[in-house]
Amino acid sequence: MSKIAIITDTDASLTDDIAAKYGIQQVPITVHFGDEVLETGIDIDDAALFARIDKEGRLPTTAAPAPGKFVSAYESAFAAGAEEVICFAVSSEVSATYTAAVTAAETLSDRKITVIDTRSLSVGQGFQVLAAAEAAQAGKSSAEILAIAEDVLASSHFYAALSTLKYLAMSGRVGHLAAGMASLLNIKPVLTIQDGKLDMVEKIRTKKKAWARTVELIQTAVDGNPIERMTITHVAVPAAAKEFVTLLRASLDCPEEILITELSAGLSVHSGAGMVGAGVLVGK
Repeated sequence: MSKIAIITDTDASLTDDIAAKYGIQQVPITVHFGDEVLETGIDIDDAALFARIDKEGRLPTTAAPAPGKFVSAYESAFAAGAEEVICFAVSSEVSATYTAAVTAAETLSDRKITVIDTRSLSVGQGFQVLAAAEAAQAGKSSAEILAIAEDVLASSHFYAALSTLKYLAMSGRVGHLAAGMASLLNIKPVLTIQDGKLDMVEKIRTKKKAWARTVELIQTAVDGNPIERMTITHVAVPAAAKEFVTLLRASLDCPEEILITELSAGLSVHSGAGMVGAGVLVGK
């Protein structure tokens, strides 16, 4: 094990295989259906989440992990031989996870633990975590790892097209009348990560045009530079994610390996089923 352990939360949208490959611990965001508490990636995934939402006709709430969950993760890393921990938390703009991770670190004041507010989420957070894990495995110092993660944040871009406004209407983020009109007009919002949270960029009519516009936005972000990493992120539509890979490969010089991952239940409850997007880490 590296002397520096990398920990994050499940809002990083990393698959279990990738996390295991790099020795990354993921502390689960929780999903609450009334008094029932489910842990993302353990008790529930995107498909199960929306099967239940559609059956019950209501959205659950989500919550940051309790500080004790981070304490357990930190202690596990030290018990496995780590001398230091760096924890990358989902943006403090969208969750109290960062605060919980800091609180946990303060209870282990005799240990060297650094908690980072990634100011991002999903693959934007995940790219920072992966770069940090690679750097740790290469024997980089904590200062070097943090500098690398900061560079990754500045070079990461994410765009995604929503399939429906139904779930945003259920959450109250858009009115039911507005969502109904959008449905009639076949409007598909395009999202990005901005100021540490998901924001709507444009409203596009039809799925085909929304996907095409998403690709255009990614092309603009890449601006002819090499793509170091690419991830396709979806919400309970794996077949559509594969279609989007084909579309991207026809339009961009993509890396040979493209990771396909779920957004994860802690985030997808806010976007709705059917979302498909891509994250890119742009080189120089």
